Amino acid sequence: MTGVRAADDIEMLRKALAAEHAAVFAYGLLGARTSGPLRDRMSAAYDAHRGGRDQLRGLITARGGRPVESDASYTLPFFPSNATLAAKLAVHLESGVTAAYLELAAARDTALRHYAALAMQRAVTRSYSFRPEPPTAFPGMPAPATPSATPSTSGQAGG
Repeated sequence: MTGVRAADDIEMLRKALAAEHAAVFAYGLLGARTSGPLRDRMSAAYDAHRGGRDQLRGLITARGGRPVESDASYTLPFFPSNATLAAKLAVHLESGVTAAYLELAAARDTALRHYAALAMQRAVTRSYSFRPEPPTAFPGMPAPATPSATPSTSGQAGG
């Protein structure tokens, strides 16, 4: 049973590696199609995913597994023809990477679960850096009611 579980951990690492390969490909394209501060964020994400890719390759190899190789090309869900679409694609990429690491968070090895949790945190943080609106303080909770623009006079004495 232990051998099967270790093989499961390696397979989850491979899935995370495949997600990192796809992110490296897409951020390479996004970096070439953007400029200014957005390009700087795309380049930083590219470097972060290259680092994640290299770490995962090492983790797989250290466990006796064989890392998956990257594809020559990846199909993107849409073509980023402007800065808004480039940022939208970056958010999509980070969601995919987060999902791959979420699966790795179920690994048998405690160190891998910790690694996955930190990787998810970094991916979500990167995702929010590409969104036009700041994140809500408590995602998933309803937004607080906004006060009316006109002050209410009910309950006030006067005349």
